[in-house]
Amino acid sequence: MASYHLSVKVGGKGKALAHAHYIAREDKYARRRDDDLVHVESGNMPNWAAHKPAEFWAAADAHERANGCTYREIEIALPRELDDRQRLALVRDFVSQEIGERHAYQFAIHNPKAAIAGGEQPHAHIMLSERQCDGIERDPEQYFKRANSKHPERGGAKKVRFGETPTERKAYLIEQRSRWADLQNTYLDKYQHDERVDARSYKAQGIDRQAERHLGPYQVRQLDVTQLQAVIDRREAESVAVEQKAALQGVIDVTRSLHSVLRERDEAQRNSLAVEREQRQPGKANQDEIAQLVSAAMGDIQQDIDLQSLIDSSMVEFSGIHQQQLKQQEQLKQAMLQKQREQERQKQAEKLKQQPSQQSKPKFSRGPRM
Repeated sequence: MASYHLSVKVGGKGKALAHAHYIAREDKYARRRDDDLVHVESGNMPNWAAHKPAEFWAAADAHERANGCTYREIEIALPRELDDRQRLALVRDFVSQEIGERHAYQFAIHNPKAAIAGGEQPHAHIMLSERQCDGIERDPEQYFKRANSKHPERGGAKKVRFGETPTERKAYLIEQRSRWADLQNTYLDKYQHDERVDARSYKAQGIDRQAERHLGPYQVRQLDVTQLQAVIDRREAESVAVEQKAALQGVIDVTRSLHSVLRERDEAQRNSLAVEREQRQPGKANQDEIAQLVSAAMGDIQQDIDLQSLIDSSMVEFSGIHQQQLKQQEQLKQAMLQKQREQERQKQAEKLKQQPSQQSKPKFSRGPRM
């Protein structure tokens, strides 16, 4: 299954321009521009910041109220199955769907190499202002003032909160996550990929798996070869386990469907035989009817045996994968403990090196008595 991620965060006063530089790989982040930057784009900017989004975010930092939000960011993972052109079209469609012409925005697509597995990690950062575009021209200072509902031209651009209460904001986020999953799946289907994403949690999907804590480049560099391999092995085992569980569920669904069909067939046969018995004279033996009943019963028994055998073999295979996963988790745990012990030994060695060497005190002897 393709990976899914959507998270939302907000930035306070003084944070917008620095974050815009980060996603666009500008200013002090320019050295990373050739490493992972794929595309940068902005839209719905006021005239004084048209094609100059950095000036918009700088004005937000300067003129937004002290406890105000200067930007809202949506971070999304993009499907590895799509190419750069298809991903850009996907992001543009998502921006059009979620933002439209209502808010000033800037987005950037990054595609760094994964720190552990080395594969692609395409994702997008979408920054938007909570100030709503209303077509009224304002200078930078007025744009970020408090809105005036009676005389909009005298105040700043109105803010949109995406929900007034925590419950409403949570509901909005859940709906937005679902919309992003639907749009991704539309693109995966459009370009003939079988993979699909699901916005629901593992628990809601019925997957017995803990979400993995993200390891950045620094944390990965602290791991040795054994620990890195343990992480990779665990991921592969979990992926196989999920696929096996899905396959097993498919077998169970097929089994249930077959049992349902068999029950319907048996019911139809019983009804047919009952009608035939009513039409025959009482006391007359019917060898064909007995043979049909015996044959049908034997066929049902054989089908049940075959289906049960298929289920049993699938369960055995799934159990083996689960045991392998537990073994790999234990190996990772032991590797982490070994690393901790090694770090403790290094700390003790450093302490011993730093302790000043104790010099022997000079001995004084008394001279002969006079």
